[in-house]
Amino acid sequence: MKHVIVEGLPALGKSEALELLARFYPERVRILPELVKEIVNRAGLDLFRDREALTRAILEALPGRAEAIRDILSREFLCLEESHLGVHYAYAQALGDRSFIDAYQAIEDALPRPDAFLRFEAPIPVSVARQAARGTPSFDVYDDRLTAMLANLDRWHADRATTLLHVRVDRPAHEVLSEIEACLGLEYVSHASASEDVLDVLLLLGRPASGKSEFIDFMNGCPSGVRACAYHIGPFDVVDDFPILWDLFEDDDLWEALGRPRLYSRRCNGNYAVTDHGLWPFLIGKIDRNVTSRSSRPGRTTIIEFSRGGPSGYADALPALSDEILRRAAILYVSVSFEESWRRNIARYDEADKGGILTHSVPREEMEKTYGTDDWFDLAPDPTGTIDVRGIHIPYATMPNEPESKDPAVLGPRYRTALDPLFALRSRSR
Repeated sequence: MKHVIVEGLPALGKSEALELLARFYPERVRILPELVKEIVNRAGLDLFRDREALTRAILEALPGRAEAIRDILSREFLCLEESHLGVHYAYAQALGDRSFIDAYQAIEDALPRPDAFLRFEAPIPVSVARQAARGTPSFDVYDDRLTAMLANLDRWHADRATTLLHVRVDRPAHEVLSEIEACLGLEYVSHASASEDVLDVLLLLGRPASGKSEFIDFMNGCPSGVRACAYHIGPFDVVDDFPILWDLFEDDDLWEALGRPRLYSRRCNGNYAVTDHGLWPFLIGKIDRNVTSRSSRPGRTTIIEFSRGGPSGYADALPALSDEILRRAAILYVSVSFEESWRRNIARYDEADKGGILTHSVPREEMEKTYGTDDWFDLAPDPTGTIDVRGIHIPYATMPNEPESKDPAVLGPRYRTALDPLFALRSRSR
């Protein structure tokens, strides 16, 4: 479940329980407070006398609430809302509030539908006693209205065939919270435990503009707990050979400005093309030295990003890595066709800043020469498996990354579909 709404009679502890969940699961849960109560407090309305004004204010608030829900879901959090406008509809029926009843269909259609509802249940006298104890008389609702509201709310759920879960809340708090966690699939894991069970070294491979940088951006935007639990990636460092290559291109510019011949590259269509193909193993050597010079820390992930092409690009590159890296590694290959790689390569090139590394574009001539063929599928014909490199069996997963998307709601499941079996292979190989 990704979106659950908590409902129930007043003063049964919905706000308090949700606040605790937000505190103990900060990297998994986001809470949206009760919309009606927020509006009443912000606008200074009387919950019972200002019904028409309240309906107008609810209609105005709907786009913001819908956007807040979508934002939480796009970032892979569990969205928990306190109460919902179906409850307000049930109260409106009990109060004879035609303004809200007449507007309700448009209101209901404006909000995303949750996966489930979780009802806090207790006898009406418990709600009444707890309302008196909380000391907020402007929100208090008593016996006859509560009875009518519950009957209306039950019909509302029956008409919509919702998934309605129940938690009895007239019992000790720790028992209530434990059952809520079970209903929501929340299991507390200490930060240390969660962060240790991750991929150690991830070789992130694929053609230029296949989506490797977008993968890293997505992981950078994930809360660390979500990233570790959902994607098996801990706090991470990125080692990318392209900045090394770019520095060499710019060194060539300096040599050229001094009247000396370029050493590694030539200018090509406003960019650069490699002329010394000894650069490719040189770059692997630089990556290897960078990674092996660091101390390996449990719970962290090192992402090594590079592209290779040609009839033996990856077959040559992988054995050039040290045993230390290969024994720790898993491979995620981001798969797009050559034409899709070229299309994205052009799309990301900012004509106003051709000299910038962040807007680099591989020329078509270089793309065809270097990346027109790709030996990945010769090495790894199946969607997942292992590659034998010098007797070391490295788990891999190939992730199709077409059509292109920047929507986290699309990318999250796409990444999980590849990383879950990859992590399982890595775990079995240890």
